[in-house]
Amino acid sequence: MAAAAAAAAGPVFWRRLLGLLPGRPGLAALLGRLSDRLGRNRDRRRRRSPWLLLAPLLSPAVPQVTSPPCSLCPEGVHRFQWIRNLVPEFGVSSSHVRVLSSPAEFFELMKGQIKIARRRVVMASLYLGTGPLEQELVDCLESTLEKSLQAKSPSGLKVSILLDFTRGSRGRKNSRTMLLPLLQRFPEQVRVSLFHTPDLRGLLRLLIPERFNETIGLQHIKVYLFDNSVILSGANLSDSYFTNRQDRYVFLQDCPEIADFFTELVDAVGDVSLQLQGDDTVQVVEGMVHPYRGDRAAYCRAANKRVMDVINSARTRQQMLHTQTFHSDSLLAEEDTAVAGDQRPAPDTWIYPLIQMKPFEIQIDEIVTETLLTEAERGTTVYLTTGYFNLTQAYMDLVLGTRAEYQILLASPEVSSPGPGGPDRHCDREPGPAAGASPGWWGQWASWEQEQLYLRSGVVSSATFEQPSRQVKLWVKMVTPLIKNFF
Repeated sequence: MAAAAAAAAGPVFWRRLLGLLPGRPGLAALLGRLSDRLGRNRDRRRRRSPWLLLAPLLSPAVPQVTSPPCSLCPEGVHRFQWIRNLVPEFGVSSSHVRVLSSPAEFFELMKGQIKIARRRVVMASLYLGTGPLEQELVDCLESTLEKSLQAKSPSGLKVSILLDFTRGSRGRKNSRTMLLPLLQRFPEQVRVSLFHTPDLRGLLRLLIPERFNETIGLQHIKVYLFDNSVILSGANLSDSYFTNRQDRYVFLQDCPEIADFFTELVDAVGDVSLQLQGDDTVQVVEGMVHPYRGDRAAYCRAANKRVMDVINSARTRQQMLHTQTFHSDSLLAEEDTAVAGDQRPAPDTWIYPLIQMKPFEIQIDEIVTETLLTEAERGTTVYLTTGYFNLTQAYMDLVLGTRAEYQILLASPEVSSPGPGGPDRHCDREPGPAAGASPGWWGQWASWEQEQLYLRSGVVSSATFEQPSRQVKLWVKMVTPLIKNFF
């Protein structure tokens, strides 16, 4: 049964990869890697599903990712370096990486970082809440902007905020109204971009009411950046995420290349978003196609180019940096570095930002996730975490057809209501090969962070589903088939 499920998923998976190959050397290389992996182990290949046997037939037409380990590269031994063919690879020292343990620590760190920012503050989130804690964060931004104007040597501080249009416009008091005072007082220093999905347009946009319109598509990047330091998280800018809603938070301190990349990414998404004005109206960036009034195909092409230019240019920069660091005259380079006084520690942690923007035909996260699930071996434990347990059929087939053990962390019903706009996550834990849904963690480094979340969760058993709170309402069963693909 598992083999049949995997076989059913196979054609879809390979067609998706092949459809993206023209002009995409990174994806071609990824397919080649899968083919090479199968070819190296004939016995394992025979035990896999029949659709995987087609992979070696395709391998001569595409370059191979796998190469002999580089004796000069500290990352030569890790198994994820093939991802650098799709996205930029950032190497940092673990001494610059800190995993936060609580919502309060996350909130206090953000305020502290805003206060000392001199050059840039970049914040991307689904929305900004409207409570006193959110106002405290806005006041902190205002105070820092005011100080930057009063300084003897103006710092040129810029603040860029990216939110989702529909979620950020919900209600009379909303994210937009919270940020208007900043725009009005510091129009040259503050930018607020509101991403509007191109799929919510025409009659559909007129008919679907508030909250429900958020099911069509959202901006879901969560990154908080202060000068050269970055917080990667799943937390929104909302009071519950500052007090009692546990999420993951990784603080990357003094990592300029990563900060530059996320600044450019948020700028790119901001450029294809609507710009909030001081009078609470919105405008399109000059020369950009309107996301829901203009031609959808033209808008998506422009957005794809804008975002992929950032990804590809950063990938090229990082590859050049890699070559200069590890493949030039190494001894001479080390001497020059020492003379220059660069005391940055050697990298031992590798970060790959996976981007998923399906309306723009950017599906890097999806492809990497499917590849990791496909390659999961017997004896491997795969940890999946998701706030919303709604598997695509492709993921479900891959998980059910695997020989790996899965540990799945998902939101409990108490904090994840079935209706639109409800609470969105806490912790239930289900052992064994049941289902799963997200790449979730930042590589192997974050195992401690993962363990902390599992300590806050409860194990799901068959008895769990007998509880009254776990009974699925009839209306949910009726509506789910109609809207499941929107999430």
